[in-house]
Amino acid sequence: MSAGEASMGAWRMLRTNGPLRALFTARTVSYAGDSLSMVALMLHVANSTGQAIAVALLLLAGDFVPSLIAPLTGAIADRFDLKRVMIACDVAQGALVLLIALSLPPLPLLLVLVAVRAIAGQIFMPASRSAVPAMVPGAHLETANSVIGFGANTAEAAGPLIAAALLPFLGVQGVLVVDAASFFVSALVLTAVRAMPPVPDPDRDDATLLEQARSGLGYILRTRAIRIITLGFCAVVAFNGVDDVALVLLAKDTLHSGDSSVGLLLGAVGIGLLAGYALLTRYASKASMVTLLVGGFLVSSAGNFLTGFAWAVTAAFTVQAIRGLGIAGMDVGSSTLLQRTVPPAMLGRVFGNLYGTIGFAAAISYVGGGLLLDATSAPTTLIVAGGGGVLCTLVVAIFLPRALKAHPLPQAVDGLAASPPAPTDRQ
Repeated sequence: MSAGEASMGAWRMLRTNGPLRALFTARTVSYAGDSLSMVALMLHVANSTGQAIAVALLLLAGDFVPSLIAPLTGAIADRFDLKRVMIACDVAQGALVLLIALSLPPLPLLLVLVAVRAIAGQIFMPASRSAVPAMVPGAHLETANSVIGFGANTAEAAGPLIAAALLPFLGVQGVLVVDAASFFVSALVLTAVRAMPPVPDPDRDDATLLEQARSGLGYILRTRAIRIITLGFCAVVAFNGVDDVALVLLAKDTLHSGDSSVGLLLGAVGIGLLAGYALLTRYASKASMVTLLVGGFLVSSAGNFLTGFAWAVTAAFTVQAIRGLGIAGMDVGSSTLLQRTVPPAMLGRVFGNLYGTIGFAAAISYVGGGLLLDATSAPTTLIVAGGGGVLCTLVVAIFLPRALKAHPLPQAVDGLAASPPAPTDRQ
């Protein structure tokens, strides 16, 4: 099949596959709304408190707190009908954002509401990832993941621009109402998806939610291939998560450039991400997901390493844009591998724990990287971060292929299993 046919296949999939189109639309709409509301909330907190620590607490409430209950969020996805879980999460998020918009509560209550909303979003994530294998044949998973990733990241990139356009007319409260509406629209769109009841699981018959959450953690710890993917992804994030802070200091202190250059560097990865997802909608079906995952780890880490040697903003921008291609590969490669290698009854818990562990890894990177930045410089921090990520990538490249060959696969993975994937209760 030619590249053009592959590209047409990706978008034809959206036109002809109603459930996938609904999920694509729902995630795109809600991601756009969520992105613009975060800009509004950051401005509100900064203006009302005048404290940088308050903005930092807001970000922690949205990004870190949900990771504390990640095993439970994944267990919910495995225990209940995925359609109902996703709709309930969207309705809950819309109601919470609307409450914030109407009341603009004091900071302590605002942080609680933002954290609860983020928890609902954390439940939605593993449910939506687990739903993809129920919507498309196993051979098309990588293309479906690429298309959904492209839509979500396009919306996330556009969110701040939409916020900038709406804030002068609607104010903070108006923008938050728009975000709330986006979640309600997302929930309405998802009503078009057919029911996706949980896959029969012998361990779930008499198990409580906590017991299921514990079994999900146990599965990752005792299953070598899944453990390598999870720990490898989180190790790369733990080293490289500090790059946003380091890029600000690189532009201002090392390259002696202005605020516009800071925005340019921070936006470079987003540009690379969109290009990466666009390319993957065309070529992912031809690629090995193992190679895509390991290559994504390598490119994203090497990008930070090389940025540490950048002599000008243009050089740093170019490398960071290429780095974005690697992050897209990490996302599509990991999602597709897990969807093909994890038993359907366990898939939500694996995704839930993966995203939760990534949240912890990012927090570790912010703290450790911040200390390293204070002790050294932005170039040194980027070189250390990227170099550590490259070393982690080499470990994954050595051990993951062997682990996958020994893994009992419910579906074929990149030719490691010769037979086509057997249908499941969700397909």
